[in-house]
Amino acid sequence: MGIIVQNITGNTAMVIWPKMASCADSFYSVMYHPNWNNMLSSYSRKSFQKEERVPTSRSSFVVENLTPLTTYIVCVTCQSANPSSDQCRVFNTLEQDPASASNTKKELALGIWLTSSVLLLIIAAILLYGCLHLLCRRRRERLQGQNGTSEQDHRKVWTKSTAHVSQEFSSQGQLTQDIEEKHPGGIQLATIIENPSACKEPVMLTSKSLERVPTTEQCSAIN
Repeated sequence: MGIIVQNITGNTAMVIWPKMASCADSFYSVMYHPNWNNMLSSYSRKSFQKEERVPTSRSSFVVENLTPLTTYIVCVTCQSANPSSDQCRVFNTLEQDPASASNTKKELALGIWLTSSVLLLIIAAILLYGCLHLLCRRRRERLQGQNGTSEQDHRKVWTKSTAHVSQEFSSQGQLTQDIEEKHPGGIQLATIIENPSACKEPVMLTSKSLERVPTTEQCSAIN
């Protein structure tokens, strides 16, 4: 079985093999391992570091993530069988490709940039939330202060109105007292007339004044 290894770089290599009739209904196993000099010569399947399964429709495979300046052995078998010497090939990887190294650095820098951007976005979101929370709190406190001032104003107005009403009642009471002091007979007469128990007799009206004057016989209690 002729296995060919080509397009070798510091990290990749392409393995090509002829199709096998016995693998028509199965798959190919591509096994490879670094430092071939340290492997046992028994070609045991368990001795290989990596193993890839390839569909029977393909007859080539690109081995990736290799170490530069390293000796590798690669074997291709049918359906995970233990390989033989004619199913394997030894090759050496090249130095690190400058373009690959540059791409690796770019990918690393891009990953760092993305991570930093995500962290900055998270920090900005936290700061924005804190500012909005603080603004809402200050606005709530301001509204509460305005409501408290309005309540105090209402209380002052109500107190002034109550004091004014009380003052009016006091004035009326003083005026009534003054009238009683000036006209004691008139107040007594009105009280006697309005009290039905004081006089039960009818009231006589004079023709001159048409005033309600009790007769001598009506109320003896007046004297």
